[in-house]
Formats: sequence, C-alpha cells, structure tokens
Amino acid sequence: MSKVHFDILTLFPHMIEPYLQDSILKRAQEKDLISVKLHDWRAFANDKHNRVDDNVYGGGTGMLLKVEPIVAQLKAIDALKHGRKTRVILLSPDGKKFNHKQAVRLASKYERIVLIAGRYEGFDHRVKEFVDETMSIGPYVLSGGELPALTIVEAVSRQIPGVLGHSEQAVANETFADGATVGEYPQYTRPEVYIAPDGTELKVPDILLSGDHAKIAAWREENKKKLG
Repeated sequence: MSKVHFDILTLFPHMIEPYLQDSILKRAQEKDLISVKLHDWRAFANDKHNRVDDNVYGGGTGMLLKVEPIVAQLKAIDALKHGRKTRVILLSPDGKKFNHKQAVRLASKYERIVLIAGRYEGFDHRVKEFVDETMSIGPYVLSGGELPALTIVEAVSRQIPGVLGHSEQAVANETFADGATVGEYPQYTRPEVYIAPDGTELKVPDILLSGDHAKIAAWREENKKKLG
C-alpha cells in the first residue's frame, strides 16, 4: 500500500496542529507512512477584509462560507482536476456517515485525501460542485470540521500497514473489523478484585484467569452480544 497524503483546508490550522504532533499520527509521519499538510483558505479571500463568509441569500441567521476562496485554494493545491488516486471530501453534517468501512475504502483506494473543514452555518451549496463526496462523522452539529477531519485522518491512517506497528494483524484486530462492534465482549485488567466505594466486590470472571485459551475464546464468543 502506498503512502497516503492528507490535505486539510481549514480556517483554524492551529487547532489541528497539536494533535498531529503526538502519538500514532506523529509516528506515522516520522515513518513516512502518511503526510499531512494544513491549508488556511483565508489567504484566498477576495476582498480587503479577508472575509471568507457572507450573508445568506433569501435571509436567514448566521454566515455562509463563500465558494470563491475554497475553490481558489483547491486550485492552488492542484485538487480541482485530479486523478483517480485523489479524493476531495467536504465535511458537513448532511454528508454520508463515515464509518470503519469508509476508512478502509479510503485507505485502500487513494493516495491523496483532501478534507474541507467548514465553520459557521456551512457552505455555499456550489462548493459541492468541486468535491467528490460529502461526509459526516455523526448526526449532530459541531462548531466546525476540524474534529471530523482529524477523526478521518486517524481512522484512515490506522488502516495503513505499519502505522500501528504490527502490520496487518493489528489492523485485523481493530474494533469494528469484520463487523465487530464497540466493546464486542467484556474486557478486564488488574486488579482481579476491585472494591467499589460502596464496598461492592467487582471481580474478573474466573474463566479469564484460567489460562485455558479455548475456553476463553468460547466465553468471549458467547458474551459478544451481551453488550449494547
């Protein structure tokens, strides 16, 4: 699998930078498995006040992000007329739901992913003419697209062999792989017995302490569906 490059278009690159400089994403960049470049499209504002938003035609509350600066930025980074290995994604609450399947698709099919992170009341609808798809990380509204952009960068990066440090096996064991759900079976760590503040003893199931891997596997399979 090839290295994946991410471009993030945002009005607030300083909000994203710290997360990229730590943990998994930092190591992935150091290994040259991914690269991330931040772009502030405010530099492409077309008036003396550097405005990138304006009032909504027909009336309405809030301000709408203008089409010109965004398209100008996409053109500047050569992301308007792109090949089949590049995907331009608009981040918006009305987009299709981003999930594990989408992360695998993006990691396996594209060498460059361009993410447009919005703000305010959203985008001039004409922006959608210049993107490949619109995505949402969930049915709720955030202040902007910076968190969704980071979510997609990390989820996609984790599908790249070597990013997690254990090649394909680490990816295969990820939660959601093969349709698994969050917390697919109960998991425990030390201490074996935890005394809650009210004095209740909360114990690790005996089977998990038995060392019998076959029985443990059967127990986990049996308990998969017991979590909501």
